[in-house]
Amino acid sequence: MCGFKMRLSARLYCSVTKRIGELTKQYANLPERYIERATEHVEWKTPNRINYLPRTVKKPAREFRFTTNRPWSDEFRRQNEGTKREPVFIEPIKEWMIYRGDRVEVLVGRDRGKHGIVSQVIQERNWVIVAGLNTHFRRMGVKKDYPGMIVKSEAPLLVTSQVALVDPSDNKTTKVEWRFTEDGERVRVSLRTGRIVPIPHSAEETMDYKSRKTYSDADKDTPASVVEAITYEPKLKTFESEIMEELGIQEDRIPKRTFWY
Repeated sequence: MCGFKMRLSARLYCSVTKRIGELTKQYANLPERYIERATEHVEWKTPNRINYLPRTVKKPAREFRFTTNRPWSDEFRRQNEGTKREPVFIEPIKEWMIYRGDRVEVLVGRDRGKHGIVSQVIQERNWVIVAGLNTHFRRMGVKKDYPGMIVKSEAPLLVTSQVALVDPSDNKTTKVEWRFTEDGERVRVSLRTGRIVPIPHSAEETMDYKSRKTYSDADKDTPASVVEAITYEPKLKTFESEIMEELGIQEDRIPKRTFWY
């Protein structure tokens, strides 16, 4: 029974941590193919030559330890290099309720009972970072002839048990759930007051723009009108058959009979 629980926990961990959170990718505003390529963590790969079979050894996703650094950054890669780190089991969250810009109340630590604004969301570890709260001091840059400097930084908090969302109508903590309005809009609703808890505008912010409306197209950006005009209808035909159909070419030749022994 214990072994079954361990295998179940391992599968649960792999199913949760092998992919990057949607809010993390949304904030990065990077193509999906770039994120997959940057987070592969290839340990060994055969040379690209004719006399070598294509073989690649990748680091399993269950061996990654997600941190406050972005999964495609060099800091994240350096933290996961070298010795094998023990996996961290997390509680899967089906519906994410807290976004960047939300006001939350800290439930643990020295700042218990204080309200703050969420500055960063890390879905891979069920973490949020509250600006100015739950801080700690670190000494950095220590050398033989230099004592280093003290840096103050915020430590992450678990959304499951260490923070609570604040209802903006009365500034008290509440639980929320997703509901639909009469217009079909999906909104967060407070279970205590029944009022709508709007998603902050800063949740739409990415590394490239504050909001979609204020973003101006660059030289290499494809206009939305061109993207919408491109349509593709899948067909059960080969590429050659589609070309022949477009050019009006009719195949009237009868292939010879072939025999396989």
